[in-house]
This record gives sequence, C-alpha cells and structure tokens, in this order.
Amino acid sequence: MRQTPGMSRRNRQKRTAKHHDRRRTSPRRERRSTDPEYDRAAILDHLTAALYNSAHCAAHDADFHAAELLNEFPSRANDLDIAAEAALTDAIAVAWRMGWSPNDLHEFARRRLDTSAVGYLAEAVVRESRQYPVSTLHPRWRAELAALPATIENGARQLWDWADRNAVDHHAALSAVLKVLRFLGTLPKLQPLLPLPGENQHAAVQPNAADAKALSRVRALLAKAEATNFPDEADTLSAKAQELMSRYSLHHAIRDHERGRAAEANARRIWIDNPYVIAKAALAQAVATANRCRIVCAEKLGFVAVIGADCDVEFVELLSTSLLVQANRAMLAVGRTTTGAQARTRSFRQSFLLSYAARIGERLTATSTTAATELDLDRLLPVLAARSQATDDLTDKLFPSTIPRMMSASDGAGWSAGRIAADLAQLDVRRPIAG
Repeated sequence: MRQTPGMSRRNRQKRTAKHHDRRRTSPRRERRSTDPEYDRAAILDHLTAALYNSAHCAAHDADFHAAELLNEFPSRANDLDIAAEAALTDAIAVAWRMGWSPNDLHEFARRRLDTSAVGYLAEAVVRESRQYPVSTLHPRWRAELAALPATIENGARQLWDWADRNAVDHHAALSAVLKVLRFLGTLPKLQPLLPLPGENQHAAVQPNAADAKALSRVRALLAKAEATNFPDEADTLSAKAQELMSRYSLHHAIRDHERGRAAEANARRIWIDNPYVIAKAALAQAVATANRCRIVCAEKLGFVAVIGADCDVEFVELLSTSLLVQANRAMLAVGRTTTGAQARTRSFRQSFLLSYAARIGERLTATSTTAATELDLDRLLPVLAARSQATDDLTDKLFPSTIPRMMSASDGAGWSAGRIAADLAQLDVRRPIAG
C-alpha cells in the first residue's frame, strides 16, 4: 500500500486496519453504486457494513473514521442517514435480547460515553421503541423510556436531524453514531428482568392519578432530603419514612394474601457511580434488608440488583438513591472540615461509607420491626414467609452462582465519622398508607 509522505504512523495503522476490515466484509466500492442497475438495498447494505466496520475497527477512532466515511461517500448523505438508523435499531434490539433495558443502557452509557453520544443513544432508544404497540411494553419499560433525556418532535430520520437540532456538523453527528454503535457492540450479557418489548401481555393503561401524585410527593421529599442543611430536621424525620413504608407494604401484603393473590417478586437494577462501588452497595444492602429484599452486586459493571415484592423494591430504589447522595455529601463535608489529609484518603472514605451503611441499617431495621409488631402476627407471618420464599426463588433463578463477599473497614476515624453522619441522615420518603 502506498503511504502518503508525512502521514503519521498512527494514521497509517488506522488506514491499514480499516482497509483490511473493508476488504473482508464489503469489497465493493461506491463507484459501483453509479451503475443504474445497482440495487438500492445493496447500497444500504454496503453503507451499513461500512458503519459497523468503522465502529468496530481494531484501531478505533470515531472522529477519524467519521471523516473517512464522509469522504468516501460524499454523494450518499441520505442513504447514510438511513443506514445509520437501521444499524442502531438492530443493535438496540440485540441489547434488549441480552437483558438490557432503557434505563440500563442510559446509565451504563453515562459511565462510558461522552455527553453527545449519551444523548444520541437516548434518542435512538426512544425511536426504536416506537415500532412496538404500547400495550406490548411492560409498564416499567414505558416508565424507563419516559425518563430518558430525549424529546423527539418530528418524524425525520435521526442522523442529520440530530445534527441540525444540536447545532453540530455532520462529522460530529456521525462520530456520535460510531461511538454508540461500538458501545452497543461490546455490551455484556445480563439476566433479563423484564419482558422484551413487543412481548408483554399487560394492557396499556393510564397511570393512576393517586399513584402519580404520591410519586410526585416522594420525589419532592427526596429532593428536599438531599438538599437540607438542618441536621435536627433530618433527625426528626429520619424514622418516619421507614415506618410509613413498612406499614404500607405489610398492610398491602396481608390484603393481597387474604384475597388469594400469590406472593410475587421482581427485580430491578440500581446503578452506582464510582468510586467505592462495594462500599456504596453495602448501603443499598442495608436498605434492602430492612425492607425484606435481597441484593446482588455486579461491581465491575457498577450496579446492584434488588429482588423483592414490587412496592418494597421501589422503596429500596428511592431511598437508596437518596441516601447515596446524602452519604457522599456528608463524606465530602468531613473532608473539608477535618484538619489534615486523612479524611480524603481511600481507606477513610471507604470506612466512612461502610459505617454509614451499618448505622442506617440499624435505624431502618428497628423502625421496620416496630411497624411489624403493631400488626396481627398470626395474619402477618404466613404472608412474610410467602414473600420471602418468592424472593429467594427469584434470586436463585436469576443469579444461581453468586459469591458472598465481606468488606471490612480499616480506618477507625472514618468509621466513627460515618456513624455520626448516618444518625443525621434524612430518610423521609413519605407515602400514603392504604389499608
């Protein structure tokens, strides 16, 4: 291969790798597309193959390959738009079959991609979902789609429309596509937690107005909890949320049992930001245990799976997310107010979070136990046993080969500071109590 004088070694390597990939999968060049008899489907297949090859080239550089594609197919802008959408739609569908959900993709992408690519993926997921009847999407799947940061107001294809709406050139838009394609092509397989889109059997019903209002109150209170600067207020409200939620869950469990409804469990993932994933997972574990749920941690990917009754799992997610924010804020505050660098070391912060989790667990469990003792134990115990069995069965089904892991604190000062912070944490996540 002739080398351009002055071309960097890195660029030569990229071009060589790209040439080999193209030659293996799609040897025909654009010049063939000028033939009037050249099939349109073949053109699109050729462009789709070029996108996949560029995204998964061993010497991957999205910006470099985006520029190369635009130079190689200067007269195929419309077809390139069609091919990009088709490639992304297929790749997203593969992700669903591998156990991912809309929120999973968004959270994992947030940790792996730049902001532009994350936004492009969110919009592509929403577009892909439109091919399914709403009634064939699980309610939680629909909720995850609604929560994505994507608004699509027209029916135009995504690539160049996205470039116009975001005031970027075609090179930047195509670069985002290649990043997203590469990301989707390297996803690991997960255990599916929801029915695939198009396969759910639930009816497409409108959300209950009372439930929507309650959820709005929960989120507003969580925002207040995360923003409060008054420890006394936090301490006063700290046990109320767990008390209310325990009563809510147990009353409904008894009611469902007496109506002949079998105990059911479900699972969902809570994504955790680095660093200290295991220590933060311990906090989710504490909340889960107090609310009759189990968790499984996937440290490398950065999530915990919570398994339990639906209302318990929802509360664990809401409260764990809020407490993770509170714990991180308290940890950083200690670092700013403590003399010396000890409070900013990894051992201190890890010990802080483990202690925080342990103390939170004590507080939540005490409140949950108190709420349970207020009920008729003869009615309650069979219900709890059935729920526990359903939770264990689903955990064993989804995660048959889990390995228990213990983590110990190594910094006494961090442990003490974490315990103090946990006593001041606000746990007020109120919900209406239904008898």
